[in-house]
Amino acid sequence: MLLKDIQFLDDATRPAIPKLDGLTEAQKAPGEHLRQIHDHLRENMVVLGRLIERAAEGHATVEEVKAETADLVMVSNYRRFGTLCGQYCQFVHGHHSIEDQYIFPSLAQQSPAFKAISDRLQAEHVVVHQLLERLIDALIALAEAPGKSNFEDAVTVFRALEKVLLSHLHYEEDSIGDALGYFEIGV
Repeated sequence: MLLKDIQFLDDATRPAIPKLDGLTEAQKAPGEHLRQIHDHLRENMVVLGRLIERAAEGHATVEEVKAETADLVMVSNYRRFGTLCGQYCQFVHGHHSIEDQYIFPSLAQQSPAFKAISDRLQAEHVVVHQLLERLIDALIALAEAPGKSNFEDAVTVFRALEKVLLSHLHYEEDSIGDALGYFEIGV
């Protein structure tokens, strides 16, 4: 039941991306800014994924995990503000809330094609949010009762989140990155 009730959206059903010709460097800048924001999420997911793999194989000690995660943005946020996953989840949730409440509605007004893209991206945000909640639950269960089953559950949810989130970020950048500057929608 760990992931069975989450509706995963098929990447092949994503709306086509309209081509925007004649973009200036200034118009490309908001899309690059969005990519930079997303790069922080990607970097943290890669590091955590590698650590999970090493831990699963028994090749990462507690000391190594602490040392290798010390400089991650989300770990420094954890030290300052609260739980690691809680802060990471809060960052993703805050980022998506800004997109859902401001960027996507502005973009949706530009054309039916961009409305379809905005609707799809919002639907993907729901799936990402569900996976983030499941990851929190899985990590809490693992912390409360360390063991193979809880570890496997946490890895399963992390891998699902990783796949969905990375695909989502890529599609979002490709589908709206240039449009942000073209239509003068701030990031």
